[in-house]
Amino acid sequence: MLSNFLRQATRRMSTAPKASSTPYPFSKTALIPPVPHAPLPKALREGKGLMHHLHKSLPAPNKQVILKELFSRHSPTRLLPGSIVTVTLEHAPTTFTGVLLAIRRRGPDTSFVVRNIIQRTGVEMQFFVGSPHLKEIKVVQKPPNGRMRRAKLFYLRDSPEKMSMIAGNKK
Repeated sequence: MLSNFLRQATRRMSTAPKASSTPYPFSKTALIPPVPHAPLPKALREGKGLMHHLHKSLPAPNKQVILKELFSRHSPTRLLPGSIVTVTLEHAPTTFTGVLLAIRRRGPDTSFVVRNIIQRTGVEMQFFVGSPHLKEIKVVQKPPNGRMRRAKLFYLRDSPEKMSMIAGNKK
């Protein structure tokens, strides 16, 4: 008897919707059908035009070599943060030399950040490896002690003394 009373009392206090109440306006019963997408053209369904699309989207062969040699994690000649790098561009400024702060590996969208102090002003430039403006990347000097302890050297922004120590290769 007491158990029936407690059961009914808990059912009255529950927040579950009652059968006689109106349905919640954002319920799952008002589903909106998805918008039908346009069908693929017949040529693409047959595979025609696919190579043209791939040639447009893949990096140029010289960029693929740069990606493989300098930006692959397992390459012995890979770039390391803390290295001093000279980047040659086709447009002005034609060359930029500085300390490599960070590498962002994203396949063809790989980029890296180089920082230098020019006329007592810190200048950072981000270069995209797949860019047609990028001509060449040269490693002037490897990082001190073979490598740095961090992958991203953004702390060098706050301490130019440490950055000049890396550039001068002093401890």
